Parts: sequence; C-alpha cells; structure tokens
Amino acid sequence: MKKTVAVIGAGIAGIASGIRLANKGYEVHIFEANSYPGGKLSSFELNGYRFDAGPSLFTMPHLVDELFQLSGKNPQNYFEYIRLEEACRYFWDDGVRLTAHANQQDFAKEIEEKLGEPAEHVLAHLRDSAVKYDVTEKLFLHRSLHKISTYFNRDALKGYANMHRLDAFTTMNRANERRFKNPRVVQLFNRYATYNGSDPYQTPATMNIIPHLEYNIGAFFPKKGMVDITESLVKLAEDLGVKFHFNTKVDKIETSGNQVAGLKFEQKSDSSLLNAHFFDIVVSNMDVVNTFRKLLPDAKQPERILRQPKSSSALIFYWGIKKRFSELGLHNIFFSNDYRVEFEHLFQKKTICSDPTIYLNITSKHKADDAPEGGENWFILVNAPNNDGQNWDLLIEQTRQAVFKKLSHNLGVAIEELVECEEILDPRSIESKTSSSQGALYGNSSNNRFAAFLRHANFSREFQNLYFVGGSVHPGGGIPLAILSAKIATDLMPT
Repeated sequence: MKKTVAVIGAGIAGIASGIRLANKGYEVHIFEANSYPGGKLSSFELNGYRFDAGPSLFTMPHLVDELFQLSGKNPQNYFEYIRLEEACRYFWDDGVRLTAHANQQDFAKEIEEKLGEPAEHVLAHLRDSAVKYDVTEKLFLHRSLHKISTYFNRDALKGYANMHRLDAFTTMNRANERRFKNPRVVQLFNRYATYNGSDPYQTPATMNIIPHLEYNIGAFFPKKGMVDITESLVKLAEDLGVKFHFNTKVDKIETSGNQVAGLKFEQKSDSSLLNAHFFDIVVSNMDVVNTFRKLLPDAKQPERILRQPKSSSALIFYWGIKKRFSELGLHNIFFSNDYRVEFEHLFQKKTICSDPTIYLNITSKHKADDAPEGGENWFILVNAPNNDGQNWDLLIEQTRQAVFKKLSHNLGVAIEELVECEEILDPRSIESKTSSSQGALYGNSSNNRFAAFLRHANFSREFQNLYFVGGSVHPGGGIPLAILSAKIATDLMPT
C-alpha cells in the first residue's frame, strides 16, 4: 500500500513537491484554499485583457524542465518558452534611456555609450556574479543548510575556499559603488536587491549573484504567459496521479507525540476527503509563519525565525491601456531620482515615497492576444513595505497619482486618459489571497549577512514527518528557489 502525503497549498513549490513525491511512489494529495492553483503565479482576465497576477520574470527554466524529465516526459509536450533578446528597458526622468540586451557584449557596449561606464566594468561584474553563483549553487541552493552533511563534502570544500568571493561583509551598494563610476549604473545593479525584497543599502553584496541569472543564464518568456508554468506543472502532476483539492482550507495540522497525524479541514468541498485526513507525511507550502501560528498553534514556536523582519511587498496596478507604445518592451523600469530615499521609505519609514521606481511589464508585446487590438496589458509594480497597519487606501491613491505623473512625463502622453480598466493588488490582498505573512513577497528579509541561516529549515525538528517548502523557507523566494525548496525537502524524505 502506498504511503500518503498531504501538501498544504498549491503554490509552485507545492506542485513541484507533489510531482517529485509521485515519482518516489507516494500517493499525493494537494489541498488549496483558493479555487485555483499557483498562488501568486496565477492569472485573470479583465475586459478583454489578460494579466499574469504575480511573478513576471522567468529565469532558470531548466528547473521546470527537470520536473518533466524526472517524470519521463518531454517538456516541450507540456510547456514552451523563448529566450529573450533583451532583459529590460530602463528610463530616467531626464530622458536617458537604455536597453539591457541579453547579449553581454551588447549590454556592456550600450552602458558605455549611454552612460560612459567602461564596458569592461560591466563584463567584470557579470563574471563576478557567475563566480558567486558557482560558489553558492551546490552548497546553499541545492542542499539543506540545516543538515551537517551539507558542510562535509567536495562541494562544501570548494565553497569554503572561495568564500571571500561572496562579499558577505559589505553591502550590495558599497560593492557596486566600488565597481562603477556612474551612479546610474550603480542604481541599475542595485535594483537586483528587489528580486528578493531586500534593500541594496543593507543587503550583503552576496546578492550580486542575481544578475547572473538574467544575463549569464538568460531571461525567458513562456509562450502562453507566466501562468503556463503553473498550468503545465498541474497537468504533469495530474498525469502522475496527484490529486488536487481546491476550495479546501486546512484548519489544523494534527499531531501525536513527535509525529504529525494528518489534517483537519475547515470545510470539505470534496466528499472523498471524509476519510482521508490521516497522512503519513505532511508538506506545508503555506508561509511558515502562518503554518505555525494558525495550523500548529500548540506546537513549540520557532520564535527566532518567525519574528525575523519580513521582506518588502508590492503594490500592483493592472491596467488595460487603449494604446500601443513602441518605445516599451516586455520588461521596463522607470527609475526614481533618489534611490536611497526610496529604500529608506520602504524599510525605515514603512511607506512608499512620492517618487517611486516603477516596474512595467507588458506581456502583449510577446503574446498579442493578451490585449485587444491597439491596446496593451500593463502590469505596474511599485515596491511597497509589508503590511504593518498602514493606511493603504491613502497610499494606493497617492502612489497611483505618482505613477501617472512619472509615466506621463517619460512617455509624453497623459496615461490616466488611456486606462480602460483597472485592478489593484496591495499587501493586504497579497496576504489574504496567498497567506503570506504581512503580505511579504519573499518571507524573511535578506537585509542581513546571516539571512540565509535565518530562514526555517525544509524539515521540522519537532515532528519527524513534517516538511516545509516555498518562498518563506530555505533557500528563499522567487520561482527558481521555490522549486529548489521542493527538491531539497523531498530529497530528505524516505523512498
């Protein structure tokens, strides 16, 4: 008889866990409180415009392909993507514009021509980013940091010999100021701190690993939109026999001694669950704070981890725009004029400054049917503090006007008049829809050189058959790391 596994949450890490466990011979049930899978990686339609709801940048596609290959499937039969020729287009308020080409030489040349920064400085930075990745990949990203075996193997020894290359004892901003002469190039590379919700003026320079993913490995686009990552993996999981139970909210993880016994459900929309709440293994893809606070209230709480400062969140405007802009690409950044002030507002003042940096994603640039003829689907993200009881209604309106002002200035047209429809996602709704503690996008903040060790392990020390996956635990947030969390956790489970 097959052993049974319950996965709490059909986020990307939960789905990846289900796939891996099905391949190990388990009977897998995934329980999701929402009516749809994917968590943040979902989509919706509004007045003829289609929007990816959450993550918009796709890197490290081999981690998705690996799940199909592990299952003996051809990834292209489920999921197709293209490599982008440009990573991003950058805009400054004084009219300076720059295209970040996927080709490193072209990117470096563009920076030299537009900003006067020697191309070799950029190329050296990307080489250094690759070294950082090589040092950390097998030591930190593919293994549990909480198992002693991680620190005694060939990869670990190689990592120790190159630890000085990680720049863990200086900040990302200081390292970038040492490297680059032009403040705008510093700003451009500082922005990669936001990829895990951090502050470049606090987070260690180890985070300069992130550009490697975009420029050395590449940025990609799923042909059917980002949501196809979710949909294709759900199809794979179902083909492997994984059972999904939507509209099924877990109320409690039941325990017995040093074991978890199963799940208690708040509601059962599926009659097959009547006798199916006992499981041999439980995997939580729910934010680790809420897993303990809500589902394990009587268990010992790992307070040191749970009380760590949280990452930033986001304020997102989804706009249907009745015009096309040739000067815009798939990914666009409109920089604030004072980056340090912007991050001081985010992390010290817990608010949004009056001149925020704007990220604008337009998937209809590559997938024309995402918008009506002559229109574009604008996904506009402004970095926001996590939810700490701010007056969000006021902040939303103030930021909305600031976005209109900056975009109208840079694009030479009154943007507000072009908005046909609008949907808004703020830290409160992120928290309610995805159970992310305080609406933080990446769990605990990385504004600390020891941040990697301040995330919860992928397993429980108190309960032998309880595991954790997703962006709030090791190795961190974002699609690639969430998928890797599933690999780490399931590798720890018996076959």
